[in-house]
Amino acid sequence: MRRLCRIFVAAAAILATAMPAFASPAGIWELETRDTRFALELCGDGTQLCGKLAWLSDADYNKQYLPYLDKPMASGLRSDGPNRWKGELHLFGHRMSGTLTQRSADQMTLQGCAFLVVCKSYEMFRYSE
Repeated sequence: MRRLCRIFVAAAAILATAMPAFASPAGIWELETRDTRFALELCGDGTQLCGKLAWLSDADYNKQYLPYLDKPMASGLRSDGPNRWKGELHLFGHRMSGTLTQRSADQMTLQGCAFLVVCKSYEMFRYSE
């Protein structure tokens, strides 16, 4: 029994070091197109992720999105594994199921699907903390 306990502790230590520990996802994240920024923060019990549309460039096509500025885009996304949050997103007036996956301290992927068939993926990069 003692040997089994040691093996379990050793395996847990190896797994913990194998999983990357990134900086907090809290901060300002910019889409790869550099025309949109989202403010993300940990919320709820500290493991959930919330966010809002924080900034739009002055490009003409962004005028249609002005009503969504400073509005929530994610409320209480639940942790779905290390550096990954899943739940309902509100992007530019569209409700969809989505996932935010932190790939490194400064890179994140946002994936969203509406009606389970129309899916889109965006790369986001840390703009500031």
